[in-house]
Order: sequence, then C-alpha cells, then structure tokens
Amino acid sequence: MLVTGPRGTKDILPEASGNWQYIEQVVRDICRLYLYKEIRTPVFEHTELFLRGIGETTDIVEKEMYTFTDRGERSLTLRPENTAAVVRSYLENKLYADTLLNKLFYIGPMFRYDRPQAGRYRQFHQFGVEALGSKGPAIDAEIIMLAVQLLRKLGLDDLTLYLNSVGCPQCRPIYREKLQDFLREKTLHLCSDCQSRFERNPMRVLDCKKEKCTEQTQGAPHIADCLCDECSTHFNQLKSLLTLAEVDFILNPRLVRGLDYYTKTAFEIQYSPLGAQSAVCGGGRYDGLVAECGGQSTPGIGFAIGIERILLALEKQNLLPVISNAIDVFVAPMGSDMQGIAFKLLCKLREKGITAEMDFMEKGIKWQMKQANKYSAKFVAIIGEEEAAQNKVMLKNMLTGVQELVSMDEVQQKIELDVEA
Repeated sequence: MLVTGPRGTKDILPEASGNWQYIEQVVRDICRLYLYKEIRTPVFEHTELFLRGIGETTDIVEKEMYTFTDRGERSLTLRPENTAAVVRSYLENKLYADTLLNKLFYIGPMFRYDRPQAGRYRQFHQFGVEALGSKGPAIDAEIIMLAVQLLRKLGLDDLTLYLNSVGCPQCRPIYREKLQDFLREKTLHLCSDCQSRFERNPMRVLDCKKEKCTEQTQGAPHIADCLCDECSTHFNQLKSLLTLAEVDFILNPRLVRGLDYYTKTAFEIQYSPLGAQSAVCGGGRYDGLVAECGGQSTPGIGFAIGIERILLALEKQNLLPVISNAIDVFVAPMGSDMQGIAFKLLCKLREKGITAEMDFMEKGIKWQMKQANKYSAKFVAIIGEEEAAQNKVMLKNMLTGVQELVSMDEVQQKIELDVEA
C-alpha cells in the first residue's frame, strides 16, 4: 500500500507533465482572447453546497461524492465539479459588485467515486468556464464558440456539437408530466436507478446509457414541444447565432445533462475518434443556481472539459507536440576539486537566463559527456585544472564538435552568439 497509489488516481510523471503544460497554455491563451479571468477555489467545500447546487437526486450526490466529517463535526466534500464552488465564491466575494458580467475560468482537480476507465479517474482534472450575469443567447453562443475554438486549436477537428433546450421552471413541469405519462407503463422495464428517477427527476431517465432504458424511452415526447415562449425564443436565437458563426450543430432532444441546475441551453461536444466514450465537453445554462445558493437571481452559463479525456484524444491522433527539453550548456568539472568553480559558473549562467546543468555525481568526463547528450546540450563547458588556472573553460559545441578556450566571463556571450547564429 505504501508504494501503490489509490485506485482511480494517476501520477503525472515528469515526461508527461509537458503535455499538461501545453494544454493549459492553450487554455490560457484562448481564455485571454475571450477575456475570461482565472479563479481558483478550494478543493473541498461544505457538503450542503453540492446537495443544494447539484441536486440530491443526481448520481454525483447519491453515489459519487467523497464526503467526510472534520474534527469540528462539519461535513465537507471534495469538489466533484466546480460550477457550484465558483458560484459560492462569486457570492462570498461579491464579484457581482465589480461588473455586471463576470467571465471566469478554472483549471484543477475534481473528485468522484466512479468506476475507473479509459481517460476517467477518481481524481481527474477539468478546465471550465463560467459566465455570470447575462441572460441573453449571445453569451451562450460565445461560451460554445470558446469550447469549439479551444478544441480545434488543439487539433481536434472531427467534432460534433449536440444542442438542446431543457426549459425553465415555468415550462418544465408541463414536460415532466407528459414524460411521466409516457414512462408510467414502462417503469418495470427500466433499471433500478431510473425507476427511482421516475418520480424525483424523470428527465434523467433520458440520460441513462443502459440499453434497456434507451429502448424504453424511444418515442418519448420532446421537450421542444413544451417550451414556453421565452425558452423557445432564446433557443431559436441561439441557433441563429451559431449559424451566423458557421458552427454546425445537431439537435438532440435526449440531451438533458446530469445535473439538476441546468435550465434552457444544454450542449455537448463529442470527438468521434474516441469511440463509445466520445464526449469531451459538456455544459449549459443554470439561471437558478445563484439563487439556490442564497444570492439574488442571476443567470449563468458554463461548460467543463476533462483534461484527461483531451490528452487521450490527442495521444490517439498523434496530435501532441514534440516538446524539446534541450539545455544550452552542460558544465563538466574534471574532478571534485573543480566542483566549486563549476557550481559558481552554473549559477552565473542561470542568472543570465541560460538553461544549464552540471554533474552533481562526481563522475568522470566520459559519463558527463553522455549526460550532456542525454540533455541534448548545445555546449559542454569543461573545467579542468589547466582551464581553472587560466580562469577559462574548454567550451565544446556539441553540434559541430569544435572546442575552444573561453574566458569564464565570456561563456555566456559565446553561447548566446552561437545559439542566435
């Protein structure tokens, strides 16, 4: 147990961390274009936040949350998603006082007790955006555009955007009644989870991935036929804006998302090369969440993207860039007596912004040259007794093989000139 990580977790090793940094940098660049600013919330919150925000009938709350009681007898939960936490921070820190529209993004770990599978872990990482303050469809279109542009920037072109409206508290009860009428005689043929959902949240039955439930819900009424005028107008305007932006979409009346706080717009982006688990982005509008968490009624919309899923997609399609870890110079002291001189040179080079490394193992020059090749060093600065006596180094260009004596004070300049050339 001491040398085995918990099931459903994965170490991000040094050779892989560059890929994570690449994705995170693309995320930050895209968010900067759209003027979304980063927010960082704690990895645990009061359990009540998720019970009220996500909904007690969701699978996340009923089955997947990591909840514990602290020494003060408070119930805390490792965040299973970040929208509720962002809303809590928005209210606690009165972000609404600074601007009418808050455009925020986050990157960080989430936690759900779920069956581990390809690209899915119990500690996983998400990038997400949230826009709080605007009720118009234009911000919905922008949020979707941001997600599409990000995925395309990463090289994922074979994308399918699915779109639906899940209505609002005014029109959803009408649809709920129609859906229950449709499902009532089929409940015995549904899975145990969906039988429980029938009374509490029948729309979730449409979201079930089990084959027998999918079969039983074929021909179910569409919520589009029950939308109130406001929801219908909002949805039609969103579709028009996406068409103007030349973003293709497919209407999916079964798309209801898995969280109770969604209203009106719901969307999902799939990347078909991933096969059965092709969803890479999901989101929608949550106009009632801020009020549910104790604030004034405030519209909001957002999405989340699983970074592990994106990495899996990029790896499968060979879309990850080759990241060079080459250094500028490897400092090679000839013997332990030269360690101090080598270390002093190493420090000076790093202060000047030159990537440098040296031998800390007190090995021979042959081993050090191999290390220099391992680091893909452009130069090796060899320091022996003769070089040290003259306050010089033997600087070897690893590309051309040319060696020359260079003053300690000129090493930086010589390296920079050769690198620029």
